[in-house]
Amino acid sequence: MAAALAAGWRGAVRALPVPGAVRGCGDAADWGRRERSYWRALRRRVLGPPAPPFAAPCQVGAPVLRGAAAAVGPERMGGPELRELTAALAAVLRRGPCLGLSAPQLGVPLRVFAAELPPALCQRYPAAMRRAHRIEPFPLRLFVNPVLSVLDARLVTGPEGCASVRGFSAYVPRHWAVRVSGVDEHGEPVSWEATGWAARVVQHEMDHLDGILYIDRMDTRTFTNVSWMELMD
Repeated sequence: MAAALAAGWRGAVRALPVPGAVRGCGDAADWGRRERSYWRALRRRVLGPPAPPFAAPCQVGAPVLRGAAAAVGPERMGGPELRELTAALAAVLRRGPCLGLSAPQLGVPLRVFAAELPPALCQRYPAAMRRAHRIEPFPLRLFVNPVLSVLDARLVTGPEGCASVRGFSAYVPRHWAVRVSGVDEHGEPVSWEATGWAARVVQHEMDHLDGILYIDRMDTRTFTNVSWMELMD
């Protein structure tokens, strides 16, 4: 894996094993079988497999989500691959809409993440929740090779979801305030002192860079399918 990363992140992604998808609840003999519709199979045959950065987040089970991401080398700063990656992160983040997105979620095992909370999205949270968790808008932030330090070690538990664990949420304890420092896609130093909800987003994304998902830190009794009421109706 180290050799593949040295050769470039595209090679690293190709080197990752791809498990078969599980379909339904049949016997174990069916668990490794992957099925595609005719048109999906035809498209894949004509166009080939998708290449990272992907147009949608990888889902839990993808090996890239469970490995520690590699630092971006100085020779890649400002280069076309990093510009393509950061543009893809911003585009998928806003299309989600998500509050944060890491490079591994788009299939790229590099230490890069983006975060943004526009005012319109912020207003969707209940007023009481906004006050309790200090949910405030923040502009697009992009970090390459970020380093996290804790400013306020108080742990506050709040709800989290993830674009890579689609359809579920759970309560997760996070530090109240943190500082994240790194560089932008051009190699220029950037830092952010984040408090409340923004600090939660930063910690969630930093976890992704180390192969950690929120389900590893959650209160397991709060793990919820967000559509459970509709499914029971």
